[in-house]
Amino acid sequence: MKIAIIVPMSEEAEFYKKHFKSETKERFGTTEFDHFSVNGNDIYLGLSGIGKVNAAMNLTSLLTKEKIDVIFMTGSAGSLQEDVKRKDLILPDKFMYYDAHNTSAGNYVEGQIPQEPAGYLLNNAFRSKFASYLKEHNIPFKEGLIVTGDSFVASEAQKDEIKKNFSDALGVEMEGAAFAQVARHFNTPLVAIRAISDNGDSNADNDFDKFVKEVGAKAATVISSYLEETVLD
Repeated sequence: MKIAIIVPMSEEAEFYKKHFKSETKERFGTTEFDHFSVNGNDIYLGLSGIGKVNAAMNLTSLLTKEKIDVIFMTGSAGSLQEDVKRKDLILPDKFMYYDAHNTSAGNYVEGQIPQEPAGYLLNNAFRSKFASYLKEHNIPFKEGLIVTGDSFVASEAQKDEIKKNFSDALGVEMEGAAFAQVARHFNTPLVAIRAISDNGDSNADNDFDKFVKEVGAKAATVISSYLEETVLD
């Protein structure tokens, strides 16, 4: 089975690179992917870069060249809810764009790109199996909506504006919906896990720098253990 692991930032990929021995490196588009084997599976580990365009561009570059069976996306996110704390793991069941405002262009809802679905549901069998693994190993996590945009959220005013339209969103980040949009068009299952690095408030810049490596490693540890211990089919 061919598995892609995509992370936006080098800090979030450090654990994977230390944990697994890269056998070869392959370039797809502008991104170099580490290629190695785990539990009989071909793994492609690559950095997407930050933001929606980088995420879409670099995942597309891989999917046009390799028939990937499942994509695992890991990394960090900011909290949008009081009960979502730093270091919490979020297993998104849906992604939406918080900066897509097209309700005046037709029968669209907030967060919807014209001619695209209102949101991108992650309801595939791979995600269900991964959720069961987390529960069986007593790894706490939350499930729900994550919203994506091209801005780093670092104020209560930004959070409040997002929550006007997405009151139930657990977290905010800069790539997930773009990954989900590309994965949908390539008919490739996506499993995403985000670890909370900051509260999306005025301390977000300081919190993010402090916690991004730690929470990136937390998400990566879970995925690495899962791939080593589980037979995927």
